[in-house]
Amino acid sequence: MESRRERRVSRTKQRPDLASILRKSWYHLRLSVRHSARVPTWDAIVLTAASPEQAQLYEWQLKRAKRMGRIAASTVTIAVPDPDGQRIGSGAATLNAIHALARHYEKLGMDPGSEVVIENGSSSGSSIEHGMSKDQVSEVQMVRFMTKRHILLLHAGGDSKRVPWANPMGKVFLPLPFLAGDDPDGPVPLLFDHILAVASCARQAFKNEGGIFIMTGDVLPCFDASTLILPQDASCIVTVPITLDIAANHGVVVASKTGIQEESYMLSLVDNLLQKPCVEDLAKSHAILDDGRALLDTGIIASKGKAWIELVALACSCPPLISELLKSTKEMSLYEDLVAAWVPSKHDWLRQRPMGEALVSKLGKQKMFSYCANDFLFLHFGTSSEVLDHLSGADSALVGRRHLCSIPATTVSDIAASAVVLSSKIEPGVSIGEDSLIYDSHISGGMQIGSQSIVVGINVPGDNNSTADNSFKFILPDRHCLWEVPLVGSSDRVLVFCGLHDNPKNSITRDGTFCGKPWEKVMHDLDIQESDLWTSTSSQEKCLWNAKLFPILSYFEMLNVGMWLMGLSEQKNKYFLPLWRSSQRVSLEELHRSIDFTQMCTGSSNHQSDLASGIAKACINYGMLGRNLSQLCEEILQKELLGVETCKDFLDLCPKLMEQNSKILPKSRAYQVQVDLLRACRDETEASKLEHKVWAAVADETASAVRYGFKEHLLDSSSKPTSPFKNNKLDGNVDHPFCPRRVKVELPVRVDFVGGWSDTPPWSLERAGCVLNMAISLEGSLPIGTIIETTKTSGVLISDDCGNELHVEVPSSIAAPFDVNDPFRLVKCALLVTGILHEKVLVCTGLQIKTWAKVPRGSGLGTSSILAAAVVKGLLQIVNGDESNENVARLVLVLEQLMGTGGGWQDQIGGLYPGIKFTASYPGIPLRLQVIPLLTSPQLITELQQRLLVVFTGQVRLAHQVLQKVVLRYLRRDNLLISSIKRLAELAKIGREALMNCDVDELGEIMLEAWRLHQELDPHCSNQFVDKLFESASPYCSGYKLVGAGGGGFALLLAKDAKCAKELRNMLEKDSEFQVAVYNWTIFCGN
Repeated sequence: MESRRERRVSRTKQRPDLASILRKSWYHLRLSVRHSARVPTWDAIVLTAASPEQAQLYEWQLKRAKRMGRIAASTVTIAVPDPDGQRIGSGAATLNAIHALARHYEKLGMDPGSEVVIENGSSSGSSIEHGMSKDQVSEVQMVRFMTKRHILLLHAGGDSKRVPWANPMGKVFLPLPFLAGDDPDGPVPLLFDHILAVASCARQAFKNEGGIFIMTGDVLPCFDASTLILPQDASCIVTVPITLDIAANHGVVVASKTGIQEESYMLSLVDNLLQKPCVEDLAKSHAILDDGRALLDTGIIASKGKAWIELVALACSCPPLISELLKSTKEMSLYEDLVAAWVPSKHDWLRQRPMGEALVSKLGKQKMFSYCANDFLFLHFGTSSEVLDHLSGADSALVGRRHLCSIPATTVSDIAASAVVLSSKIEPGVSIGEDSLIYDSHISGGMQIGSQSIVVGINVPGDNNSTADNSFKFILPDRHCLWEVPLVGSSDRVLVFCGLHDNPKNSITRDGTFCGKPWEKVMHDLDIQESDLWTSTSSQEKCLWNAKLFPILSYFEMLNVGMWLMGLSEQKNKYFLPLWRSSQRVSLEELHRSIDFTQMCTGSSNHQSDLASGIAKACINYGMLGRNLSQLCEEILQKELLGVETCKDFLDLCPKLMEQNSKILPKSRAYQVQVDLLRACRDETEASKLEHKVWAAVADETASAVRYGFKEHLLDSSSKPTSPFKNNKLDGNVDHPFCPRRVKVELPVRVDFVGGWSDTPPWSLERAGCVLNMAISLEGSLPIGTIIETTKTSGVLISDDCGNELHVEVPSSIAAPFDVNDPFRLVKCALLVTGILHEKVLVCTGLQIKTWAKVPRGSGLGTSSILAAAVVKGLLQIVNGDESNENVARLVLVLEQLMGTGGGWQDQIGGLYPGIKFTASYPGIPLRLQVIPLLTSPQLITELQQRLLVVFTGQVRLAHQVLQKVVLRYLRRDNLLISSIKRLAELAKIGREALMNCDVDELGEIMLEAWRLHQELDPHCSNQFVDKLFESASPYCSGYKLVGAGGGGFALLLAKDAKCAKELRNMLEKDSEFQVAVYNWTIFCGN
């Protein structure tokens, strides 16, 4: 340990912000999946399962997670059941899973031998020595191969007795709609998805060194895992300070009194491990911290370096050990046994345990550390009531209460506002009480679901006569659970129910209950005997888990018998008791072994597909295409061929939709919907053809919004629109003498603090935009400019600062579209949008146009747009046109669409208007811009110029490549993108207030959030070089970001103070690793 200090774990002053933690984790997960070269992801994700059948379900869920963008395509995924379906304990399951993954890599054709070098001597049991057998060499090669992998292992086996309705799906895959509202057209978030998000941040702790990160499937550990520190050549267990009453029921870690202490964490050696200790044991073991709490074992364990090498070596040789364990019918725990091997004080105890000698001898050389995370929120999903508590408690504002569901009007149903309805169809005539959870179900009319109840996987048949004539009625009381299970090898399904607080493990003699009532009362009220429920020959305790309660009957018979068993039936026992007794009945324990996982997966997929189809159809028939149909189509296509046919039906509806809504529905959006549907129909050829119409429509809509009536003349220089000029005295007529004129326009570049993308069409044509930016000069001069002169010789002579030159003898020949490699297309487009080619200006008079931009190519400083503004302004000055900044800004917006580069209005605004300004745009015809200059104090200008570094990264970027991806996501109505741009516009308003209050530090925080949001929009807006630059600059900075669309170019580094700015500049100028250029700059306040 580099530094050792006295341990003093401070009590967390306030509850960690779950929303911030989860949003940061999800942002990191999406970034790692979309751009794993920048943000490394896991090489493998492994789930343990209780049986081969459950493993099959988990494999389906892993494929779903990949399809939905939760797991990177390059990540290997595997679900590993306990051998022969026999429980071996979480510790043995860990070794078995690592071994299974190694064998899986072999099946995938991986060559472990290519990474291994034959050595003399031995190191950690993973070196190849001369004289080894072929099998020994193979094993050592696999160990070496595996130790370089980064593995996430999630323990998800078990029978979920305390959350029995989650037993069929696996508790780790229960619905958890935190942040579901961020992506309303996406799939329902699961506990597994949130665990993946948190775990993605922990990957950085391993860097390029292999290792394993182990978590448990019934806990959501909410903490900022991006700050996790792992000691070298050791294992580490994540802990959190907890009160003694909680510690007494869980595992407790006793950590050394010294260690590395930081504000948010404490890293120290583990001295001892305790299981469910009483207060006396805690005190005796010195486990009580200075503040009276103890360290709770969170179930998160990491291993790297030598500890990981030895763990892999043991796992690769573990089959004989596990065979012995199976024969003994014993279990080996991860949290009691395996981790004890890294704690010397536990070795004597461990040697008496199953596999204990092997664990001590193979793993005992290395140590275990405790990483105590002070800001840690421990969300446990151990019981049904805990699940509902998390949905209705302190974090209920995060919960999406209606997600991918079909719900009737409030006049024909009674659904509580606090009820959570996910991936379900609710028919009219249904009642759902407060704080209840309905998931993956089809609820028919006549069903009444009480408060604080859970309904999962229920699909009431719709062809029953009782439902048709409204005589059907079913009541699920308050605080009850109801779910449906398909049986393997049969078409039968079983309806299962119990009380919310029933503990299936409690025996009838130890407070056992069914539907909230003691067993004695249940049997008395229903006239049931113990022999009806339990066999006398069984050695098991009699409890709900093994009670043969649930009959296999017709669906509506099961519903009616269910009401009788819950004590709600008005009919006497004499009717239902004989029916129940004579039926085949199963227990929860038997159901656990009899679930048809294939049928369950297929049924769930079809159900979700049908729901998505209904939502998409309603969106097309009744709406304005505000939903993300591309995402909905992914769900629809779970039905494969039937899904394709559904999408074809939707495609046939599009012409009518466009006809009926032609006045209000943007064509760009309508065309994009057709492109998405064509791709869903597997018609890539037609989709590619129609894409051109999408971008043409964006350009057309931009021109229409910027200048009414002008759009018709953009592509043709021969027609004549209404003159855009005022007092034009230079019409080129032969009757007038030649009038020599010369104009020079020089402009600054702009740096943007926040708000970019909200200025970009089609967003700015449909929604308000806000941008905060600043005009600056570089190295003492205005870097962008043009000189335009009239000439006696007709035609147009264009030249630039790169030595390119072009003479256009016949100006009327200039017409779009232009070659993307044409170096003069910007000037040509300027001639078109200003209308000069439509007037008689160039009949007998020519023009000479020189341009320059003294900034590096791909700078991100708005160079292209500002140069376009300079040329447009110069041309309008030549002909006495409307050279107002607002008119020029609008014309440049049209120009960029004509060039095919896209882009918004912020660049030209940034160069045309001096100083710092806040600019807002309001959609309409014409588009309205409001530029508000900030009245900056001398103190603010001085502080900015002292603290803000303008740095050229040397990375060439092309804005249109990033821009097209972002615009495409907006055209698809990607909800995450829309919420990100909304936030950027909001931050621009906050940034304006910060600068007006001279709060430069807050501006830094805004820049950091803006940079995160830019990466959310497109992860390719940065690269590894830029990431490393920002990482190195971070200790000196309160904020940083790339300017413009990102991808390279210039960066803004806002130092913490003037001293840090000098130190940072000195570091950058001397560090040969970066080779960046730091530019001198000043705020341009006008001529």
